Order: sequence, then C-alpha cells, then structure tokens
Amino acid sequence: MNVFTYEVPARLNATEDIPILEAGQHAFTLNRVYDNGLKKLLDGYFDYRYFLKYVVKTTEDNAVFMCRKVQRKGRLWYEATDYRTNETYVINYENWRIGVPELFVKGTALEMKIDKAMEDWSAFLISDTLVARWLPVYDEVSDTFHMTLEIMPESPVQDAAFFLAIAQVTLFIGA
Repeated sequence: MNVFTYEVPARLNATEDIPILEAGQHAFTLNRVYDNGLKKLLDGYFDYRYFLKYVVKTTEDNAVFMCRKVQRKGRLWYEATDYRTNETYVINYENWRIGVPELFVKGTALEMKIDKAMEDWSAFLISDTLVARWLPVYDEVSDTFHMTLEIMPESPVQDAAFFLAIAQVTLFIGA
C-alpha cells in the first residue's frame, strides 16, 4: 500500500506550496492556485470558495494534475485534468434529488464513488471495492489539517496525483 502524508493550513485562502511525503520523502507538491490576481481578489468576497483550484506538481515543479470548481448557468461541478494524458474527469453529486447524494468521479474509462466522511476515512470505491482512502484530521493548536492518503495495491488507479487533487477539493464540496 502506498501511503502519502501532508499538512494543509486550515485557512481557505492559503496558496503556499504543500509538500506531499511518501515514506518521509518529498514525492509531490500541492497548492491552491489562482489564474490571476483579480480572481484572488474576487474570491475573498465569496469567502474563498468560488475560484477553487488545486494543482499537484512533481518535485521538479511540473504540474501533473489539476482539480477545480466549475460554475456555469446555475450548475456546479468539479473538473479534474491529468496534464500528462489530457484525460478529464468530472466530480459531482448524483441522486441529490432523492435525498441521498453520492459523490462520483467519472472519466472516459473510470467510474468511481467517493464515500465522504467528515471525521473518518473517506473511501474511494470502484464497483464497491475500496481502492484508496483519505483522512483529514484537524489540529486546533496548529490550525492545520493532517492528511493521510492510502492507495491500495489492487487499485487500477495508482497515480497519487489523481487522488491528492480530488481529495483536496472534496474538503470544499458542499460548501
């Protein structure tokens, strides 16, 4: 099992680089980005929840994966892009009209469900099989989230950047 750990400031407007560690070694960098200063300024008026975008980079500072919030014509969803393959994924709720919303990630050849838990492990499931899990633990003293991501060996998706970007944005889904 691949295990990744990192710490994220609890401030919604934090844009500093966040090192992602695997077995104590720097594996990736994650950060919230704004396309320009105007978006960052406007986002402050919307409690830093409107222009939500996270990018995962290699240790050589090359962007490999991005996940962002998209709002158009009254609809809201999240898009994730793998920069290496140009594959795009859509993350959104399904079945919300019947009162039991479920969070799904859909790509060309992938359908994944996320069982989001607020104070426990959130599970990434493919055909009801656990392929990864993610746990944010809030630390009041340091005002940070201590994050742990575990990718199961049997997961058909072994790309940590995929899970890191999507997991980070799921903190804000529903906000």
